[in-house]
Formats: sequence, C-alpha cells, structure tokens
Amino acid sequence: MAKTLELFRKAAPALRAPVAEDGADIWELVRVCKPLDENSMYCNLVQCDHFSDTCVVAELDGEIVGWISAYLVPKDPETLFVWQVAVSPKARGLGLGTQMLNALLKREACADVKRMQTTITADNDASWALFRKFAKGHEAAIDSEAHFKKAEHFRELHNTEHMVTIDLGERMRKAA
Repeated sequence: MAKTLELFRKAAPALRAPVAEDGADIWELVRVCKPLDENSMYCNLVQCDHFSDTCVVAELDGEIVGWISAYLVPKDPETLFVWQVAVSPKARGLGLGTQMLNALLKREACADVKRMQTTITADNDASWALFRKFAKGHEAAIDSEAHFKKAEHFRELHNTEHMVTIDLGERMRKAA
C-alpha cells in the first residue's frame, strides 16, 4: 500500500525527443541500467542528434530517467527497430518503458510503422516482459527467433540476440 501511495505522489515523467545535449546524461543512464550494453558517449550523442524523431527521453524532476533509442529500418521504413530501452532504478514500476514505446508510435515519423522489432537475449527477463506487455496492450502478434548468434556473430563473447517482431498491422487497420 505504501508503494502505491508513493507512486501517486510522484509526478508523471515528461516524454520528449532528445537533443544532442542529452547524450552524456543518456550515456550515464545506460551505465546504471545493467545488463544493457554500453555504447560510447559519442554514439548516444549521435543517436540524440540524428535520430531524435525516433528516440525518446523521459524526464522526472529535470533528470533523465528513461531512454529509448530506435530508428526506422532503412530498407524497410514500415519497421521501427528499438535498439535500447533504459529506465532508471528511480523510475521503475511506473510503466515507463511502455509509455515511451507508445509515445514513439504517436510520432509523425512513425505514422507508417507496421512492425516493431528489437533483439533480446534469452536471459533478459525485463525486456521480454516489456515487449510482451506492449504487444498484448496492442493486441498484436509477437514472434521471435535467434538472429545474432553467439558463435556466428559474437565470437562467443555475447549471448545470442533473438529478433523479436511485433506485428502492428492490426493496430493500423483498427486506426483506419
């Protein structure tokens, strides 16, 4: 009960497109969100600058507490690929991951998106839960298969990444 009351007292996070100046803060956020792979600070800066239309940050009391990096697949602009989802320990339990994914789909840049894809390792329970919840909330089919393989792609240095595909075509048909 106390946890529920605490959630009601918290302000709702503000969601917005990132700007280049957010890059360092996002880099710091990703570093505390294990088991996420850390990119370089420069990579996060470029994501904020070049892909701001398909990325989102969540702020709470002026602090970045959530981040999604995503992009439209160049050879398939109807597919939004979610590269990374990070939620600060301070903002967990608020449904922030789902809120950020939904906010991305409302962006003009994503108006033609029919599929969402991401890759997830078999042991990343939090990511599986997020994307399954998201798919269920959109009454969308979800599928997965091994994609980037430990031996073939990662020289045994990283676990296999499973390509998760959420078919949002039904969402598009219902919206029409």
